[in-house]
Amino acid sequence: MFIALNRTVLAMAGLRLLSASIELTAALLFLRFNRVEAALRINSVLGLFGPAIFMLVSLFGIAGLSGGVEPIRLAAILCGVALVLWGTAGR
Repeated sequence: MFIALNRTVLAMAGLRLLSASIELTAALLFLRFNRVEAALRINSVLGLFGPAIFMLVSLFGIAGLSGGVEPIRLAAILCGVALVLWGTAGR
C-alpha cells in the first residue's frame, strides 16, 4: 500500500538519517584509528554537526507548521529552539 509522505517530514527524517550516518562513520573511524587523540579530533568535528542538524531540522519543522499554527505559538516554538541552543552553548 502506498502512503503519501509529507515533504517536510521527509526532509526532517532525511536530515536525521544523514546525521546518524555521520555519527556511525565517526564511531567506525574511532575504531579504525584506535587512538584517543584521533577520537577526540573526530569528536570535535561532530560537535559542529550536532547543532547544525538540530537547527536545520527545527527550521524545516517550523516552516512546515507556519501555515497552520497561530503566530504566538510559532513564536513560542522559536523561543524554545533558541533556549535549547543557548542552554547548550559552550562557554
